[in-house]
Amino acid sequence: NERLRALNDMMGGVLEVKKEDILKMDIPPPSFISKPEHVWNDEEKKIFREHEKKVKELKEEKENYRRALENELEKLEASIQETTKNFDETVCRLSERKVKSEMVIYQEELKIVNLVYALLLDEELDAREAGLHNFLMKKEKEKVSYHLECCSWETCNIYNINLEHGFTKKFAGVPPDLLEELFQLYKRRPKTTMTEMLLDRAGLYGDCSGSAEDYKHALGLLMKAMDELDSREHMPNGLDLSIWERFCLARRSKMESEELVKWKALTLAEMEAFLQRRMDDNEKIKSEIEDIFQELTWLKEEKIKLRLNLTVQFLLKQGQVELESTEIPDYTDAILINKAVIEELNCSIMAQAEKKIASMVEYKDFFKGIFQLEWEHKKMRMQIEDLKQKARDIVTLPISKDRQLFLTVLNYDSHIAHRISVMEQSLGIMDELHKKNVKNRQKKIKELEKCISLKEQENYELSLELKEMLVSVSERRHIFEAADTQHVSEKTAKQRYREILKQKHLRGLVKEQEEQFEILQAEAE
Repeated sequence: NERLRALNDMMGGVLEVKKEDILKMDIPPPSFISKPEHVWNDEEKKIFREHEKKVKELKEEKENYRRALENELEKLEASIQETTKNFDETVCRLSERKVKSEMVIYQEELKIVNLVYALLLDEELDAREAGLHNFLMKKEKEKVSYHLECCSWETCNIYNINLEHGFTKKFAGVPPDLLEELFQLYKRRPKTTMTEMLLDRAGLYGDCSGSAEDYKHALGLLMKAMDELDSREHMPNGLDLSIWERFCLARRSKMESEELVKWKALTLAEMEAFLQRRMDDNEKIKSEIEDIFQELTWLKEEKIKLRLNLTVQFLLKQGQVELESTEIPDYTDAILINKAVIEELNCSIMAQAEKKIASMVEYKDFFKGIFQLEWEHKKMRMQIEDLKQKARDIVTLPISKDRQLFLTVLNYDSHIAHRISVMEQSLGIMDELHKKNVKNRQKKIKELEKCISLKEQENYELSLELKEMLVSVSERRHIFEAADTQHVSEKTAKQRYREILKQKHLRGLVKEQEEQFEILQAEAE
C-alpha cells in the first residue's frame, strides 16, 4: 500500500506529530557505518556528515524540548506550591473560624447548662423545703402533750391500811381469843381472786375502754365467792350473830378496797408503760423536728448562697492571666470587686506608703543631725585636749635666745629685718671674697696645669732616656759579663743608683703636685 508506506516513511505512521514524540525519535545510521572509514567514498562521507548534522540537530531539539519541559515543570511546581499555600491558609482561617465558632457555641451551651443546673437546683431545693414543711406539720400533729390523771392508788392503799388498823377498834368488845380468830378470818381470802381475772381480761392501756365493766364483773364474782366465807358455818363458836354480820361487812369492804388498790396498781403500771412509750415517741419526734429545722435552715442558706454566689463567665484574652504552672487554678472562692474600689484602695496604699517614706526620711535626717552633733562634740573635745596639751608644752618648753628676744624686744619684726639685712651684707661680702678666692685658685690651677704639662714633658723625656739607659745597661751587662771586670760594674751600679733616686724624687714631686691640683679643683667647685 503506497499510502501506508508513505505515511510510515514520511510521518512515522501518524498524521500529527506531537512534541513529546521528539524524545522518541531516533535517526537510523547509514548502512555503511559498519565499514571502516578509509573504505568510504566521497558520497558516503557526505551522507555520514549529513547524518551527523541531523543527529546534532535532533539532540539540540531534544535538549531545547527538555529545557522547555523543565521550565514548565518548575512553573507547575511553583503554581502547585502557591496553590497549596493558599489552600493551607484558607484551611487555617476556616479552622480558626471553626474553633472560634465552636468556642462561642460551647460558651452559650455552658451558659445554658449553668442556667438549667441553677433552675434544677432551685426546684430541687424548693421541693425539698416543701417536703420538709409537710413532714414537719405531720410530726407536729403526731406530737401530743401527755397529761395523765393522778391515780388514786396511794389513797386507796392508805384507806386499806387504815381499815386494818381500825379493825381492833371496831371490835374492841370482843374477847381476845375470838378477836384473834376473827382477825385470822379477816385476812382469809377466797381461792379465785379478782386480780387474776383482771389480768386475764385487761389488755394494754390503749385498749382498756371496758376495764370498769370488767372490774364490776370481777367484783361481783368475788362477792359471790365471799358468800361462802360469810356463811354461818365459818362463824366462830360463841360469837354474836350481829358481830359476825358486822365482821362480814367489814371484811367485804376490806376485800373491795384491796381489789380496788390492785386494780388501780395495774392501771397505774399500764399508764406508766404507755407514758414511757409516748415519751420515747415524743423525744424521737422532737429529734426529727430538730433535724428538719436544721435541714430547713441549711436549705435557706443554700438558697441564699445560690442567689448571691452567681456563676459568671469571662472570656479572658491570652496573656491576661499569668499562671505559675500548667494547672488551671480553682476560682470557686474568687470574689468580684469593682475596679474603682481596687483603684481607691491602691491610692490609699500609695498615700500611706508616701507618708511612711516621708516619716522614714525625716527619721533618717534627724538621726543624721544627731550623728553630726555627736561628731562636732567629739571634735570640740579633741580640740580642747589639743589646747590643753599645747598649754602643758608651753609650760614645759625651754626658752632660747631667740624666744627671749621675742619676749623682751618690743619691735621684734624690725630687729629681725635689721639682722636679715646685716646677714645679707655679710653674705654679699662673702660672695665677693669667694669669687676672688675662686679666681686665685683658677690662676693657681692654670699655673699647676702648666707645671704638670712641663713635668709630663720632662717625664716623657726621662722615660726615653730611661729606655736608652736600659738598652745601654743591658749592653754593658753583656759586655761586663763578657769582660768580667768588677771595677766597671761598681761605677755603673752607682750611676744607676743615682738615676733611680732621681726618678723616685721626680715621682714624689709629681704626686704632690697632683694632690695640690685636686685640692684646688675641689675648692674651685
